[in-house]
Amino acid sequence: MSKTDIKLAGVGGQGILSIATIIGEAATAAGIQLKQAEVHGMSQRGGDVQSDLRLSDGPIHSDQIPLGGADLILSMEPMEALRYLPWLSADGVVVTSSRPLVNIPDYPAEAALLTELDALPRVVRLDIEEIARELQSPRSANMVLLGMAAPYLPLLSEEQLRAAVARVFARKGQEVVEANLRAFEAGLSHSLKTVSK
Repeated sequence: MSKTDIKLAGVGGQGILSIATIIGEAATAAGIQLKQAEVHGMSQRGGDVQSDLRLSDGPIHSDQIPLGGADLILSMEPMEALRYLPWLSADGVVVTSSRPLVNIPDYPAEAALLTELDALPRVVRLDIEEIARELQSPRSANMVLLGMAAPYLPLLSEEQLRAAVARVFARKGQEVVEANLRAFEAGLSHSLKTVSK
């Protein structure tokens, strides 16, 4: 049986739920089993948000990922990525934005966060907000992150994810679909370079 357990993390308003929706859409279309734990935390803008997303080609008995069981931590924010390290499996991967969203008074120093991330055996990090701005689509930073994660979602192909992005954003018009697909490709391109090192 093949499975991928994903811990999604971020801050309310960053688009973590859109990532979950697209992965869920791709999995459903591909006939893959899917369970998602309800989102925990404050989903309003600025509060921390996390959710478990489990994909499998066989039965899934629980919607929650056990400690040490996540294959992937997918985070819109570096401190949130570090917060959920106890859930990461020994050979798991962290895919995260490298740009802090300073939403609390005692937020750690950025350099310390990035040093801690870079000490992990398998991490892919990128300033996704900067990439999205360069693409003139600042709201698509979450799709940059999804593109970065694509190589670590073995049950879903890049093409299945692209198709899901197009379906999920279709009601917002072709321009929005294309902007989000460009962001996905930018993240994917960065991640593939990291993988091939």
